[in-house]
Order: sequence, then structure tokens, then C-alpha cells
Amino acid sequence: MPRDPRYDVLFEPVKIGPVTAKNRFYQVPHCTGMGNRLPQNLAAMRRVKAEGGWGVVCTEYCSMHPSADDSPFAYASLWDDDDVRQQALMTDAVHEYGALAGVELWHGGHHAVNRVSRLPILSPSGLPLHYVHPQHSKAMDRSDIRNLRRWQVDATKRALNAGFDIVYVYAGHGYLPMQFVSRQFNQRGDEYGGPIENRVRLLREMIEETKEAAAGKAAVAVRFSVEELIGSEGITHDGEGRAVVELLAELPDLWDVNISYVENDSWSARFSDEGFQEQFVKFVKQVTTKPVVGVGRFTSPDAMAKQVKSGVLDLIGAARPSIADPFIPKKIEEGREDEIRECIGCNICRASNNEGAPIRCTQNPTMGEEWRRGWHPERMQPQRNDDAVLIVGAGPAGLECALALGRRGHRVLLADRARALGGRLNRESVLPGLATYGRVRDWRTGRIATMPNVETYPESDLSAEDVLGFDVPHVAIATGAIWRRDGVGHATHHPVPGYERPDILTPDDLMDGIMPAGGRGSAVTIYDDDQYYMGGVLAEKLAKVGFAVTMVTPGMEISAWCRMTDEQFRVHQRLDSLGVRFVLNRRLVAIGPDHLRLACTYTGKEEELSAPSLLLVTGRTPDMSLYDRLSSDQDALKAAGIRSLARIGDCLVPGAVVHAVYSGHKFAREFGETIDNDAPYRRERIFLA
Repeated sequence: MPRDPRYDVLFEPVKIGPVTAKNRFYQVPHCTGMGNRLPQNLAAMRRVKAEGGWGVVCTEYCSMHPSADDSPFAYASLWDDDDVRQQALMTDAVHEYGALAGVELWHGGHHAVNRVSRLPILSPSGLPLHYVHPQHSKAMDRSDIRNLRRWQVDATKRALNAGFDIVYVYAGHGYLPMQFVSRQFNQRGDEYGGPIENRVRLLREMIEETKEAAAGKAAVAVRFSVEELIGSEGITHDGEGRAVVELLAELPDLWDVNISYVENDSWSARFSDEGFQEQFVKFVKQVTTKPVVGVGRFTSPDAMAKQVKSGVLDLIGAARPSIADPFIPKKIEEGREDEIRECIGCNICRASNNEGAPIRCTQNPTMGEEWRRGWHPERMQPQRNDDAVLIVGAGPAGLECALALGRRGHRVLLADRARALGGRLNRESVLPGLATYGRVRDWRTGRIATMPNVETYPESDLSAEDVLGFDVPHVAIATGAIWRRDGVGHATHHPVPGYERPDILTPDDLMDGIMPAGGRGSAVTIYDDDQYYMGGVLAEKLAKVGFAVTMVTPGMEISAWCRMTDEQFRVHQRLDSLGVRFVLNRRLVAIGPDHLRLACTYTGKEEELSAPSLLLVTGRTPDMSLYDRLSSDQDALKAAGIRSLARIGDCLVPGAVVHAVYSGHKFAREFGETIDNDAPYRRERIFLA
């Protein structure tokens, strides 16, 4: 289909200093959990982005010197010629498709603990570290400042040798050049401290010297956080953030602007809408003639075009949307914007990096698998046989499996007991803050609706006998999981005494419309030993309709795993604002008729807590009832011509939506293939010389 002319503006070339981006789609630097440990995986992932039409594709944060060591987290580096060769894998891959390659040269200052290099941690004023750690930072003297400027220049020269087209001076997200700008961290009394003109001096020098080193062969970008969201104590977009841009307005070739810190820049969809950073960055184009790129979790081409036409941005920056769908530009260009796999803002990608693992994505199960498994988001290998597959259960695993098998060419029959396909997605996407989870369902049902080889059977609560009568040789059971009623979770591995209490509720009950007794003003206790998002969103739901909510958890903080998705702070903030009471570090040991027995997770000391209404958010168990009935009668399976019976998604292993989608996709990819389960994917190895 031809491109919609409304989006022509997105495909205009943009001159960035001495180089030109072929369009306005700009994959900003983002973490991958791969860094210099997995260069082949990383290059393959970035290659897919370039193939998908992005005009600029950047690295993650790239350390300029061993004193910027973020181990154990994965980061890129340009310390020496070996790093140059490694980075050239990425630039070559990106250049294959006519995209520019950008490198974000990074020094973390007191954000970088130097756990491996063991070099002194540097900062403007020798303050304690950003993270709780027994070591302090060293206040940089003039020699240290000269060294930092030299490291930036040396890394720039290596970047040119590696083939980069855009080189960054990184003064965002609380890292070292920004620490000099921010009076929160810069308490110096010399020419680098005091008034804003002094505090911006180092950044100015780094830009000027980087431009000199680039020698017109590469553009120089500045990534700057114009707002810290801490009020007058920090940088504000209408205060010193604006002043910095005004002071340096025409110096760089490109302004890449955002808010600090990373957890603010990456607000999840629970707490922000598309384009949420516009209010902070829209001033930048008013004070500079240089091109400006910014982010806002953009997935709508209308929203993207509006950013350009209204004079907010010149380039549409994306990290998470480019992860969920690396082919956004290509789909818009080809008039296929209805095929965009929209980011849901769940921040599983952030969680991967925060856990030190290669990047993962709920919407895009191929993310991070491009090299090691050879998966591609837009291509499936053709079917190896003509066998049909029956999938029972149309939740995230069943939908993804049906779609992927259908793309391979198989005839697929997808049945679900509910009227609407989607499984848990239908139930969870109506909870507070989770509306975007519906995109996981909507994109897949939309694609399936165009495929004549995929048949759907809603309102089909299949029995074992029904399955045996379908006359298909392969069956995948995707019947999901059930929230436990016995209190078993992370902290308790056996049923809790008293769990038979008849009025205990689980998330399944609330999602079925069953509410705690008493109504508005009544007390309800939530025991959250799942410790991800479910307990928090249910607490929010109940508090908003007037229940007096007490949230008990064995964790050290509410919704503890949300720290991995950069949400925990805002979860706590939201629930506290709703009057939710928190009881931390308490494990459930017994359930009484109107109370709980709790034990301190550290001392074991017990106490009693009133709980006239109780909601257990603990573990889940696979719904294996249909699978068990089928697998228990092998003769019947054989007689029905069923050659394989499998479980996928939560029915196999309960998890988050990302795990269910991946499970369904993996089953479809491997169906009919010969897989060595002892070596299921390629590994990058270090060989000794």
C-alpha cells in the first residue's frame, strides 16, 4: 500500500552537522543487557532495527575509560582497539541498510562503582555514591578534569575508526558531565562550580574538543536531561535546564533531550501517557536552530507527525517502541501502520537490563534472539510439514502460538471457552494502569483475522472428548494458570494453616467481579507474596472505590519486583496517596477467622493483625485439568491420531505475560524442527590465545 501522505513529514531527511539521516526515525541510545559481552547478539539486534527503517541507530551507554565501569551490568566500551573491532560489528550491520550509527560515550561519575576496574570513583565534589555503597567518590582535581576531557577525545577517535557517524557527549541521567551541571552534586568553589556559567564549563569544553576530534567526519550530539523532577534542588526545564541549552545552543550538531533519571525517562504506561515528556522538552527548539530529538514512548504515527509539525521535535526518538517493533518506520512507509506492534510500556525491557540479562520484550518475543536463535520479528521459517495444530486457550501464549504457526503456513485451530479471545489479557487490561496490556491481545487477534489458515472457536469450552474428536495430529494446551488460595508464594512453600477460610479472595475473584465484603469504608487486607504488579494494582482498585486497604508483604518494600521495571517508587507513591497502609517484612504464618498471624521475616517474632476481609496475592498453579485428562489416556490419543500433546504459556510454567508470549512463540518456531535441547542456541565464547 502507498504511504499515507499525512506521514510524509516523517520521511524527510534531516541534516545533522556533517551527516544526514535519511528520515526522522531515531533509535536513541538504550541499554540492552548485552554490551561488550555479547557483540554478535548486539550487532544482530541493531541490524534488525536498521533493516526496519530507522534512520539512526545508536549504541547503549559506551564507557570511554576503565574509570567508568558499571559492572556487573552490561555496557559497551571504547577503551582500546579491541573495542573498536567489536563496535565495528554494530556499525557495519547498521550501515547495511543506510542508517547512521551513533555512539553514546559515557562516564558515570559517582553512578559507576568500578567494581571490576577498582579505580577511584570520580565526582565533582567527592560526595557519597548514587547507590548505597561503602566507598565514596573522589573530588576531581584539575588533573582529573583534564583526563576526563582526554578520555572523551580518545574515545571519539576510536569511534571514528569503528565507523560511527554520530558521537555523543552524554550529560544526562545523572552521569558525570551532568553532575557538574547540577548544583545538587557540584559544590565546587573553582571555575567549574558556583554559577551555572561555571557549572556548564566542563560540558562546553567536552563538546568543543569532541567536535575538534571528530574533524567534520561525524556529528556531535549532546544528550542532556533538562529536568530532574526534584524541584528547585535540581535542574528544571524552566530554570537551569533551559539556561544550559541557551548557553550551549548552537555548539553541538544535535540536541538529544529528556528527563532524568533513567527511571523517569522510562516511565511505564501505568504512570504516563504517550508523549509524556513534551511538557519538559518543547522549549528546546525555541532556543536553538540545531535539530532536536526526544522520546515519549511514541507508537502512533499521528503523534509522531504532530511532534514534528508542531515544532516540538525534528527527530522522533524511540527506545522501547523500537524494541517492541523494530519495523515501525518500514510499516508506516509502506502504508501498514495498522500492523505496528505497539509498545505496552510494561518495562520488561528495563527489567532485563536491571537484572543483568539480555533484553526481553513482552510484545516482541524475538528481541534478543536475533543472533543466538536466528529469530526475526518479521520472518518465520516455512512449515516442515502440512500438519494441523489445535491450540486450546487463547491467552497470550495461545494467541502468539496460533499467529506464529499460521505465519509458518500451518492450519491452526484456536479454541477458547470465553466469548472474547485474550485470556488473562482481557481481565488484567481493565485493572488500573494496565490498559495497554490489551495491545498484546489486539495486535495478535488483528493479525490472525487476516489469516485464512487460522480458525478461531470462541465460546468453546472443550472437553477431552471434544479434543479427541477434532481430527488433528498435534495439540497445544494453553489453558493458563489459577491464583492460589492456600497462601503459597515466595516466602511460604506450604499451605498456610487456616487457608480454608471461606471468604478468602484471590485476584481471580476480583477480576471476576467479586468484591470484599462490606463495601465502601470497609477494611480489606491484601497479603502480597507475588511482589510484582498484581498486588499493587488491586490495592489501587480497592482504595479508589473506598475500601480501607492494608497491604502486607514479606518483602522489604511494596511490589518489590517493580524495582526491576523502574516502577516501585511510583507504586509506593500512588498507593500512599490513596491512603493504603503498608506492613513490610511480615510473612503469613496462619489465617484466623478475622485476623492473620504474621512473623517478622528477620526475627520470626509473631504478631496478630486484624483482617476481616482477606485477599491473597501469592503464587499461581497451572490449569492442567484438560491436559491431565488427555495425557492420562495414551490409547485414546493414539486412536484419535494425536501424535503430540504439549503445554505452553502459564499452563506450562506460570509467569508474567512476557513469559507466556515467549513460550507460545518458541513452541511455534520449534514445531517440526530438530532441536538439540542440550544446546538450544548459539553462545558467544571467550577463547584464550
